Amino acid sequence: MICSTSYLVLSILNQKVMKTKDLTKAEEQLMQVLWKMQKAFVKEMVEHMPEPKPVQSSVSTIMRVLEAKGLVGYDAFGKSHRYYPLISREEYKRYRLVKLMGNYFDNSVQKLFSFFMDEHAVPKEDVKEIEEMLHRLKNQQTGK
Repeated sequence: MICSTSYLVLSILNQKVMKTKDLTKAEEQLMQVLWKMQKAFVKEMVEHMPEPKPVQSSVSTIMRVLEAKGLVGYDAFGKSHRYYPLISREEYKRYRLVKLMGNYFDNSVQKLFSFFMDEHAVPKEDVKEIEEMLHRLKNQQTGK
């Protein structure tokens, strides 16, 4: 029950993102920079990227693609554009998680969690937080 309900809620929240295609690696890298900066010109984005830095014309082209996908907007200053995200990092993260769960875990939170537990050692502090989260979830479901 929790799995299908969680998936439904996440799907509804992500309708805006699902209308777009998945981001390429380069597009996602630029979105990560833009989410951190909030607003930026192409030159500023290039300065905040790791080495080897892409050329400005490549970044400009990718930003136009992201604008066409409806993921970024811009304010025009003559021939320059200052870009800003139209979708939050959280919205995109939800979309990617829903897609990951659907493609690899049969839309099951339990299967995702089980995979994570099998692949990673979980620190005691995290285990305690997870237990508290599960306790709150149980209370919410029983109306306590």
